[in-house]
Amino acid sequence: MSEIIVPEIGESISEGTIAKWIKKEGETVSQGDLLLELETDKVNLEITAEQDGVLTEIRRQEGDTVQVGEVIGIIGAASAAAGAQQKAPEEAAPAAPAKESAPAQAAAPAPAAAIKADADDAGSSVTATPAARKLARERGIDLRQVQSADPSGRIYPGDVQSHVAGAPSAPAQAAANRPQAAQPAAPIDVNPAKPVERIRMSRRRVTIANRLVEAQRTAAMLTTFNEVDMTAILDVRKRRKDKFKEKHDVGLGFMSFFTKAVVGALKAFPLLNAEIVGEEILAKKYYDIGIAVAAKEGLVVPVVRDADRLSFAEIEREIADLASKARNNALSLSDLSGGTFTITNGGVFGSLLSTPILNTPQVGILGMHKIQWRPVAIDEERMENRPMMYIALSYDHRIVDGSEAVRFLVTVKELLEDPESLLLEG
Repeated sequence: MSEIIVPEIGESISEGTIAKWIKKEGETVSQGDLLLELETDKVNLEITAEQDGVLTEIRRQEGDTVQVGEVIGIIGAASAAAGAQQKAPEEAAPAAPAKESAPAQAAAPAPAAAIKADADDAGSSVTATPAARKLARERGIDLRQVQSADPSGRIYPGDVQSHVAGAPSAPAQAAANRPQAAQPAAPIDVNPAKPVERIRMSRRRVTIANRLVEAQRTAAMLTTFNEVDMTAILDVRKRRKDKFKEKHDVGLGFMSFFTKAVVGALKAFPLLNAEIVGEEILAKKYYDIGIAVAAKEGLVVPVVRDADRLSFAEIEREIADLASKARNNALSLSDLSGGTFTITNGGVFGSLLSTPILNTPQVGILGMHKIQWRPVAIDEERMENRPMMYIALSYDHRIVDGSEAVRFLVTVKELLEDPESLLLEG
């Protein structure tokens, strides 16, 4: 017999949703056969059979949320399954010898042991984000003692931090509303003249929603704006793009310029390359830049590692590879984990201006927008049409002061308007 167990996926992932069972209960399977697809907030996984046999039991169904380490099915030996089918009609079959039943008797206390194990695992029975569980482990806090500010009872890192500080994490009214919020959604009245469709949110979409709300709830988020004259970059691309493509077999896009400019600005303003852990600032001395990509199932942020050490061609090639993986749902956990700062480009969809939301626990995100030709005053007497782009920096005001954020964005602007400086500063 072999148990089908939800595997360890990564430190930040503790649960997933069964998207689809490929094999049905009672089907014969061979080692390596695909059994089911598991959807997590970051990546989708395929779980395969570890031995030959028969899928004798499916314990959790499609759409169920399952925890890492949970047994979701059983693969029995093919011969044992066949023998069981043959003996089933024989009601007068002799009882098994007493000593053969010993393993079953020994296994009887297992449920109680499992319950004790759950109780010993601080907070295993509560609903909490992976980041909250990690922070609780680091601080030695029992999550069962932490009060949640979320009406649904889900615990976030801010709740753990409030618990450490000894302050209540939510007003009494929020706690009073929890039972009502936990009730299932009421059925909607069906009007044939006004059809609606109820669509189950994917695991990734639910996680995206929770993370965005968490970012706005826990961070003191502000956004500052500036604009960039893209004349010089467009000129460089016009003159160099053909030779660049011929030499490096990748196009010269805008992202390499922006990535280099961001790295240069982060070196000048290191607090935007940090995160908050409890009451400490974790300043990062490396530059792993997340690039937001719109995939079919929702926004993902794969990471360009050590961007400060990469050439323009290497950055473009890495971004193209990650974007391709995102479109084909082939990103691995290592592609998505970490990241010290994020760049998002709403301009590819036509956005002229926006306020990006922080990709927590990061404290800064740069928003790019559409290049728009606009009349620009060159001096007191001259006007010219110039290709202009609004850029936005959202930042966590808890550790980044307004003046620092403004100067960071001005530095990004200056580096972009003088592309040659990127070779020195980026």
